[in-house]
Amino acid sequence: MTVTPHSVVAEKSGNANVPSNVLAPAPTVRVLIVDDDPALRKILSVMLTQADFLCRTAARGEDALRILEGHATDVVISDLRMPGISGMDLLIEVRERYPQLAFLMVTGEDETRVGVRAMQLGADDYLLKPFDVDVVLGSLHRALQRKKLEREVQEYRLHLEEMVSERTQQLRAALLQTERSYEDTLEALGAAIDLRDSPTAGHSRRVFLYSMELAKSIGGLEQEIRSIAMGAWLHDIGKLAIPDRVLLKPGPLTESEWEIMRRHARIGYELVKSISFLAGAAEIVLTHHERFDGSGYPQGLRAEEIPFSARIFAVADTLDAMTSDRPYRAALPLQAARDVIERGSGTLFDPLVVTAFLRVPNETWSLIASETLAVQPSSVLAAGTIRILGTPTVVPPDSAE
Repeated sequence: MTVTPHSVVAEKSGNANVPSNVLAPAPTVRVLIVDDDPALRKILSVMLTQADFLCRTAARGEDALRILEGHATDVVISDLRMPGISGMDLLIEVRERYPQLAFLMVTGEDETRVGVRAMQLGADDYLLKPFDVDVVLGSLHRALQRKKLEREVQEYRLHLEEMVSERTQQLRAALLQTERSYEDTLEALGAAIDLRDSPTAGHSRRVFLYSMELAKSIGGLEQEIRSIAMGAWLHDIGKLAIPDRVLLKPGPLTESEWEIMRRHARIGYELVKSISFLAGAAEIVLTHHERFDGSGYPQGLRAEEIPFSARIFAVADTLDAMTSDRPYRAALPLQAARDVIERGSGTLFDPLVVTAFLRVPNETWSLIASETLAVQPSSVLAAGTIRILGTPTVVPPDSAE
């Protein structure tokens, strides 16, 4: 049915050909009709008012933008050709400012290609003059349904983002709780080692700090730093299974006793290798007594066969062993340890690690030793945040494994 100014009123009672689902939209659907032809504005306004739409009209694009600023609107129906702001310009402005609005472009029969172009720029549909009530109401219905679906999709996305955010917070809380459990586990294991081997109490804490300073001096170990930290902290965990008569013997060990003592590396490895968060530390636990020339144990590895983390630890361990009091001798001066490590470069120790060790001044090692009691397992888990002499050790906390 083609609508003219004289046929609009008749549509009120004669609309059998129009689908019922487009004749009764919600009364709150608000339409803005924009056309410089008053007759066409009147035609559309009467047609849509009879179909229970709430209509406003504007003669120019500039007037339409002012109305949109002050009045809630659901649909804009605009003629293509108007003085001042054209229908295409209005479409672009509306899409930028009010993307939630439906927009229908009105074109003449010879402007169909322009109407298609308008849809490419964001119009929901285009209407041809003269107007057909079925087509106009059907087009409006489809445009409103499309916008409704877009809103639902947007709401779903927002809801999904909220769900993801909430789930992320829950995961962070769970990870924090897991981290705290890790700290408790490390604290308990460290305490057990200290209680079991009281003559070397504090040793694990010191070699942990020494290893961190060596890693900082070497550089480029961001991915390995946490495993190095935990491996240094727990390297002697296998001693929990060594008999007191061997572990706590005040004098020199016999060969058979040394054989028992050497088992602690393998025992410790078996204890921690299956614990997921300690898996990276297990290689230090197993290989911390290997030597660069192959003279170490338990596997007699040499040079590059020894994990680099264990080569770092070997220097840290020797430094602490020589500068700490032991049942069979007093602590040696730091310079003596420094000389032994330097002489052992290429035989007992990796030359690269020795070079990094020698770059660090004696004052730094002394300060580290004095800070031992302040170090807690939480520092091991966040190894990259530890500060020595006011300098970050290696990596920021979010870079740790």
